[in-house]
Amino acid sequence: MDAILLQILNGLDKGSAYALIALGLTLIFGTLGVVNFAHGAIFMIGAFCAVGLSQILNISFETIDPTKLDFLGNPAKIKTAYVESWFGTEIGAAIIDWAVPLAILFSIPIMLFAGWAMERGLIKHFYKRPHADQILVTFGLAIVLQEIVKAFFGANPIPTPAPAMFQGSIDFGMLVGFPENAIIYPYWRLIYFLFSGVVIVAVFSFLRFTTFGMVVRAGMADRETVGILGINIDRRFTIMFGVAAAVAGLAGVMYTPINSPNYHMGMDFLVLSFVVVVVGGMGSLEGAVAAGFLLGILESFASMNVFKDIIPGIDQIIIYLVAIIILLTRPRGLMGRKGVMEE
Repeated sequence: MDAILLQILNGLDKGSAYALIALGLTLIFGTLGVVNFAHGAIFMIGAFCAVGLSQILNISFETIDPTKLDFLGNPAKIKTAYVESWFGTEIGAAIIDWAVPLAILFSIPIMLFAGWAMERGLIKHFYKRPHADQILVTFGLAIVLQEIVKAFFGANPIPTPAPAMFQGSIDFGMLVGFPENAIIYPYWRLIYFLFSGVVIVAVFSFLRFTTFGMVVRAGMADRETVGILGINIDRRFTIMFGVAAAVAGLAGVMYTPINSPNYHMGMDFLVLSFVVVVVGGMGSLEGAVAAGFLLGILESFASMNVFKDIIPGIDQIIIYLVAIIILLTRPRGLMGRKGVMEE
């Protein structure tokens, strides 16, 4: 029981990242019909928003403390972060410690602007072009963005810890009423899963219960009719591109304590996320989320030694095997609209 629960937790953790990135990808494809291979780079930029804010908050100045000596016997130089000098030692230290959660507020306007600039500056010129052209231009954009990040932050991963109070682990077995099963699991991974759930619910609620969202959903179903009614659906779709970028960016921000950000992390998630989108069904938001969690759990179980002993490397290929089986039997994916990917 403890092994099963642990693998389910690991799968939900991985599936949360897959689902959030795939949700953004599906928003873009469903509204604009664009296959955006730069979406993984947006996830990476979100992660580096957290890194950047952490580095900004840690900017410090030096003072001389004559009461302390260094190893040469000279008065010691003490580094003090500016935020600590501005807000006091305790509050300043707390702000630095909570850099990752604070990066959520820091990253939202950045990601909204990045999505708007990407759509207005480049992608709008490829709406009526073949998907192959869209893939090539957005893949090239992703490479450019990751090289820019590499130039600013370097090639090595940059550890960005979670707040100190969330760096430990919790006995999940005791929490869910199985005291005989000791399931020690990191706090932050549970927080990431809960955060992903909140973002997913917020996106679906926005689309379902707001006038703006209802118009967007109508435009996704029949763009021409909505345009005839005098609604500027293109402007709303541009805003949704920014929302999709924000969703991927938030996924990257909160993922930084789990996996130290590096310039190629976007590419690492991009291919898997596109597999998730295709399995769930191109254009299906519900399918993207469901497939994200499903494939995350399958990948987690496939990493168990009992399965790897039978089929070595199964954990590396299970997602692609599932994708092949589903596409052979149901080309439009699990929850895709009829006719999509079935021509």
